[in-house]
Amino acid sequence: MSTKYRAEHIGSFLRPAELLEARSNPSFDPQQLRTLEDKHIQRVLTRQKELGFHIFTDGELRRRNFMSDFTDVVEGFDMGEATPRSWAAREMPTGETPARETPVKEKEDSSVSRVAGIVTARLRQVRRLTGHELSFLLQHSPGAIKMTLPSATQFPAIAFKRGVTDRVYKDHSALLWDIVEIMKADLAQLSREGVNYIQIDAPRYSYYIDPKWREWIRKEMRVQPNDLLDESIRADNACLDAARRAGVTLAIHLCRGNNRSHWYAEGGYDAIAEKLFSGIKVDRFLLEYDDDRSGTFAPLRFVPSGKTVVLGLISTKRPQLEDGDVLMRRIQDAARYVPLEYLALSPQCGFASTMEGNLLTEDEQWAKMRLVVETAHRVWG
Repeated sequence: MSTKYRAEHIGSFLRPAELLEARSNPSFDPQQLRTLEDKHIQRVLTRQKELGFHIFTDGELRRRNFMSDFTDVVEGFDMGEATPRSWAAREMPTGETPARETPVKEKEDSSVSRVAGIVTARLRQVRRLTGHELSFLLQHSPGAIKMTLPSATQFPAIAFKRGVTDRVYKDHSALLWDIVEIMKADLAQLSREGVNYIQIDAPRYSYYIDPKWREWIRKEMRVQPNDLLDESIRADNACLDAARRAGVTLAIHLCRGNNRSHWYAEGGYDAIAEKLFSGIKVDRFLLEYDDDRSGTFAPLRFVPSGKTVVLGLISTKRPQLEDGDVLMRRIQDAARYVPLEYLALSPQCGFASTMEGNLLTEDEQWAKMRLVVETAHRVWG
């Protein structure tokens, strides 16, 4: 049932230092790395259970970033083609707003450095996307499993380079639909193999809510933003339809950037709410709502009856712990647009969209996770 999980999390957790060090050492034995990953995945599964969650992930601890399950098993990406962005993550003074990423041209929008790379050849899948993750989760998870995967719409915007990619794919659309076919097969298999909850992470929808990115779409992708929005919804629905199965919860997560506590887009959901909420065929919408950059709750009036909205009210970008009473009031405000019985609570994004993680400690991470559960109990019992 869509309302089953009141306390949620997006998927990724901070990597411990020893895992980061092992992964950065090219001579580290792969089997020892696997054993180290197993140990820390077991630890985060146990921690989720102790805090009172009923849906579990492995924290994406085996991944380099939230979409590496795709780029690691699909040939055709040149990871050296991506140009690093000019900003560098830094510690933030108390109360400071996380920094904004400001690329406005294609050459600057390599998205997170070396995260996706550039498509230089026809894509070819060589292994399962989540094959290295699922068996351990099925064996060790203390409850229902959530598997996260990037939206197919993530890649054309950041991995298509004119003069390179268009030698094999005539345009962004051709690349998108090749990716959809790969995603469909893997999502269908996940839904048959005991995964209870499938979430696609789709940060590129934020392009349609921010004027600077809408202009970028026109100039760099050479398509009208509303037309691309329509195609993106069709593409995600094709992937979701492949996974649709009795007993499997389907969800989409939207955010405005999260790498190393940074963000790249701003604006409320108003520009896309009616089309997106009515068009995407999911059970749950996990929405970023941790600060004023996300706008008001008013666009939630377009969420169809029976769909659950998971309010991402707790920031994974800042170490400061939110006030539980403020969260309670914000949930009640959202209930003006979506009935309380169809609301849930989560952080606004993962804690580590890339393996380096956001600018907070593990203790601060778990304190925020505890607050999610405690607030959910206060609201829904």
